[in-house]
Amino acid sequence: MDKELATTLFESLASGIRLDIFRLLVKHAPTGLVAGEVASILDLPPNKLSFHLKAMTYAGMINMTQEGRYKRYRANLSVMQALIDYLTDQCCAGNPEQCFDADKALACCDSD
Repeated sequence: MDKELATTLFESLASGIRLDIFRLLVKHAPTGLVAGEVASILDLPPNKLSFHLKAMTYAGMINMTQEGRYKRYRANLSVMQALIDYLTDQCCAGNPEQCFDADKALACCDSD
């Protein structure tokens, strides 16, 4: 991953609504949700949701598949992992395993 792609991905998540959408889709991975389910769960009007889904799909953070007249959205977990790897690959002079105890860090930061 390069800096330009990482910037595009962060821009695609640069709103509270988009973060909520992405986290919801991660929670429902790998099956994802159809747009109406996302709108219902997050209490968003369809036109507002469509705008955000389009931006996130264009950036590659989520994928969409057509299922008849419905669109199913899924978090692109491989892109999410690549972004995390990009952020941490130079941690502790290129030795991220020395930086922190990943299990402890995740437990500490998990607010849900």
